[in-house]
Amino acid sequence: MAVLNEEQEMLRDMAREWATNESPVTEFRKVRASGEPEAFDRTAYATMAEMGWAGIIIPEEHGGSDFGFMSVGLVVEELGKTLTASPLIATTLAASAIILGGSEEQKAKWLPKLASGEAIATLAIDEGPHHAPEEIEASVSGGKLTGTKAFVAEAHGADLFVVAAKDGLYLVEKGDGVTLTTRRLTDQRSHADIAFDGAAADKLVNGGDDLLDKVLDRARVLTAAEMLGMAQIVFDTTLAYLKQRVQFNQVLSSFQALQHRMADLFADLAQMRSAVEAGLQAIDSGAGVSRAAIVAKAEANRVMHTISNEGIQLHGGIGMTDEYDIGLYLKRARVLEAAWGTRSYLKNRFATLGGY
Repeated sequence: MAVLNEEQEMLRDMAREWATNESPVTEFRKVRASGEPEAFDRTAYATMAEMGWAGIIIPEEHGGSDFGFMSVGLVVEELGKTLTASPLIATTLAASAIILGGSEEQKAKWLPKLASGEAIATLAIDEGPHHAPEEIEASVSGGKLTGTKAFVAEAHGADLFVVAAKDGLYLVEKGDGVTLTTRRLTDQRSHADIAFDGAAADKLVNGGDDLLDKVLDRARVLTAAEMLGMAQIVFDTTLAYLKQRVQFNQVLSSFQALQHRMADLFADLAQMRSAVEAGLQAIDSGAGVSRAAIVAKAEANRVMHTISNEGIQLHGGIGMTDEYDIGLYLKRARVLEAAWGTRSYLKNRFATLGGY
């Protein structure tokens, strides 16, 4: 496990206490039942912003705390444990794009709003059902963006979109020329296809030709951090169930075959944690970011897929019912596994970076 400083431990503990007491899975169920396309509680997100979570990676001069990706990863992990629905990850990633590539004017305009929770932002990258940033067709002419984006997370609540076009990343505000079409995915969160038709676009001119790759690296690691929290709670919940469920006059945890399966999951979870924390540390240090990000997301995909399946199976028939929370984690897992690259995509990218 990563060695945390005192401030990071306090931040993690605060996030854990808030998520457990103020945002348990029952709160997600309320959001889901409401049917609102935004699919998150704005009051809860305002509270997160008041606690400083929306500005963790944003520099102090723009209203943030500049506390690094390891710190925001700790918060995201705790929120993942309770399936807290919020645009925190999306806004953090959009902020990172502005920090890396924005002009001073762009930073001054947007970062304080993002840090305070006044504005919400998200990434709009992919144009089809598969993650394929190398196939982007959206284009900008005369400061106007035209094109489509698919499966954009947290799109309904966003005030600002960081959009990938053929020649770079652009900031596009909601409004004229931006049309959303809701997509209902199995996790019941906010997803939309977006059509840009002559929308005003402001290019991020700094950050180099690999700005998009840098942003995607951060997206992969933060998504993996959410998956880590989910995997941990699925493991803990399943273990607790096995310790209390009785079959053939014995608790399930006494059967050696089930002990072996849980031991395998424990080892997988430890490996996943190591990969995710290495990814967060790489971003903060600036060393070996791309490879660490790929490994973090690939391991998160592998372990979350396995552990969510095992959690359902070890709960037996009740695991398939909506009454039990375990199935909600599997549904969210399947969406996150496809976000920013499946295992096969990430393996190929890792090989490409290595010159193979």
